[in-house]
Amino acid sequence: MSRRVRPTLRLRLTLLNGVLLVGAGAILVLLAWLLVRDALRPTDELLPGTTVLLSDGGRMDAAEWQRRLVDSASGELLAKGLVALLAISVVGVAGAYAVAGRALRPLHQVTATAQRLGEATLDQRIGYSGADDEVAELAKTFDAMLDRIASAFEAQKRFVANASHELRTPLAVMRTEIDVTLSDDDADAAEYRRMATVVRDASERANGLVDALLVLARSEAQAGRQLGRRTECDLSAGTANALSAMRREVERIGLRVQTSLESAPVVGDPGLLDRLAGNLIENAVRYNHLHGRLWVRTGTDGERSWLVVGNTGFEVDQADVPGLFEPFRRGGRERTGARGSGLGLSIVRAVCTAHGGTVRVVAQPGGGLEVTVTLPTADAPAVTSPAPTAG
Repeated sequence: MSRRVRPTLRLRLTLLNGVLLVGAGAILVLLAWLLVRDALRPTDELLPGTTVLLSDGGRMDAAEWQRRLVDSASGELLAKGLVALLAISVVGVAGAYAVAGRALRPLHQVTATAQRLGEATLDQRIGYSGADDEVAELAKTFDAMLDRIASAFEAQKRFVANASHELRTPLAVMRTEIDVTLSDDDADAAEYRRMATVVRDASERANGLVDALLVLARSEAQAGRQLGRRTECDLSAGTANALSAMRREVERIGLRVQTSLESAPVVGDPGLLDRLAGNLIENAVRYNHLHGRLWVRTGTDGERSWLVVGNTGFEVDQADVPGLFEPFRRGGRERTGARGSGLGLSIVRAVCTAHGGTVRVVAQPGGGLEVTVTLPTADAPAVTSPAPTAG
C-alpha cells in the first residue's frame, strides 16, 4: 500500500509558489503572443490587391504574406515561450522548495526539541540565530516557555523535597521516642506519659502540615477560575476571630496590639478567607519579639476591601521579600526548624489570587513586615490578580 504524501507546510508553500509562478509566466506569454499578432500587420494600410516581391523573385498577395508572417512569428513565440515557462517553473519550484525548507528549519528544531524533552533534558533549547523574523520569534517564545517549565519543574521538585522533609521530621521524632522508651526496661508510667506527650506534639505538627498543604492545594486550584463557594462575608470578622484565637500567645510574649477593624465586605470562600486572616495574624505573632508591636487594620473604599497586618521582628531585606511567598520559607529562612509549616504566605498568595486580589509586603525599618491584602468588595466583580508585589 503506497504511503500518502503529507500536506506539509513546506509542500503547500512550494505548490503555492509554483502556481503563482506558472500563472504569472502564462499571462506574460499570452500578452507577448497577443502583442506580436497585433504588431505584425503592415499590410492593413495598403490597397486591396497589393502584392509583395519575395526574395526568390516571385510575387505574393500582401494579405496572404502577412497571414503567414503572423502565424510563423506567433507560433515560434508560443513554442519558445512555453519552453522558457517550463524551465522557469521547474527552477522556481525547486528554489521555492529549498527556500521554504531553510525558512522552516527552526520549526523542525522546535519539533525535535519537544520530542526530546523529558525530566533529564529540560535544559535543552533551540538557540535560533537566524534572521529576526516570525520564525525567530516563535523559536524565542518556545525557549522562554521551556525556561518557565524548567523553573516550575524545579520549584515542584523543591516543594516535594521540602514537604517530605517536613513530614519526615515529626515521624522520625515519634519513632525515636517510641523505640527509646520501649527499649528501656525500667521505664515507668511517667516516662510513658512523657513519650505520649512528645508523640502527640509531633503528630499535631504533622497534622498541621497536612492541613496546610490541603489548604494550599485547594487555594491554588481555585486560581484563575470561578470559586467553588461565593458567600458575602466581612474581612473584619475573620480578622477579629484570628486575633481572639492568638490572644494567649499575644499575652505570653507581651505584644502591644493596635487594631482598627472597620467593615471590609468581600465575596468569596469564607473558609479560605478566614485562613488568610489567620495565617497573617499567626505569622505576625510567631515572628515577633518580646514586647513587640502588632497592628491590624481593615476597611474599604467601596470598590476594594483591604486587610493590613504589620509587626515588629527581625530585619528583612526588601529584596528578600518575594522569597517569603515560596513554600517552606520561614521569615526568609528555609526549613530552619522554626515553628510553623512555612506555608503561611504561600497560602495567603494563593487565596488572594483565587479571589482576584493582590498582596503587598513591605519590610519595616528596624525589623518586621507589613502585609496588605486587597480584595474586590461584595459589589465589585472579581478579576484574576497579578502576582504579589514586594512593595
